Amino acid sequence: MVSLNIRTHKPSELEAVLDINEQAFQSQKEPGLVADLLSDPTAIPRISLVAEQGGQLMGHILLTAVHIEGANPSPKCSLLAPLAILPEAQGKGIGQTLVNASLKEAKEAGQHMVFVLGHPTYYPKCGFQIAGRLGFQTPYPIPEENADAWMVAELVEGAIERYSGKIIMADMLNKPEYWRE
Repeated sequence: MVSLNIRTHKPSELEAVLDINEQAFQSQKEPGLVADLLSDPTAIPRISLVAEQGGQLMGHILLTAVHIEGANPSPKCSLLAPLAILPEAQGKGIGQTLVNASLKEAKEAGQHMVFVLGHPTYYPKCGFQIAGRLGFQTPYPIPEENADAWMVAELVEGAIERYSGKIIMADMLNKPEYWRE
């Protein structure tokens, strides 16, 4: 079996990263979001990782800076969006490996928490908890039936207890269409 290599994506791989997102989501929305976030100065610091196997990129994950409204100073936090795995590579643990690697890198960078709006049965496997119940609000309302999709992973012990409030995203993510799960 060929080993999986997780690493920071290279600028020369942008088209491959966008293609992974297009194939994974069968949409132009996510590749456009990735391209926008990679050029958005309000998304810095960013973590953009790829999963490479046998010389081929199989997946991509992007974490971008967020802050908590009213927290002064705001703890260092990120939003995980999106996570994309090529369709033929899904269900093989690549996504979970990318999530765990990105959380490790975020923690090493001194981040306190990582948020995600995603599948409520997938992300808890990587330590995410329902964020709304813990006092963290999205920039735009999420329908009640999808409230469990808004989650947070604590990287610094006690951060969830110390902070709460509305999460302010990078400019490119601060649009209502991204919050209709």
